[in-house]
Amino acid sequence: MVAMPPLADAEISSALDLLSGWTREGDEIVKTFDCRTFAGAIAFVVQVAFLAERADHHPDIDVRWSRVRVALTTHDANGLTNRDLDLAAEIEGIGA
Repeated sequence: MVAMPPLADAEISSALDLLSGWTREGDEIVKTFDCRTFAGAIAFVVQVAFLAERADHHPDIDVRWSRVRVALTTHDANGLTNRDLDLAAEIEGIGA
């Protein structure tokens, strides 16, 4: 796969306006989802895993009982790309 160039700050800011609850932390976009129960959190992670596998783009995931923090970045681009924004939008479609 050819590496994508990182997005400009203005592109990232505009995209985050459309992604409810996602914020930028350095070269990552992050969101914490409240899944109400531990089982709900694990089920959410499994759904994210299937999306990530299909996209061949894998987030960092941290589970804390009912809360799941998802962080996206494109390591081979050393920053954020459309791959991160696209996967974030797909994750939003899951809900929590």
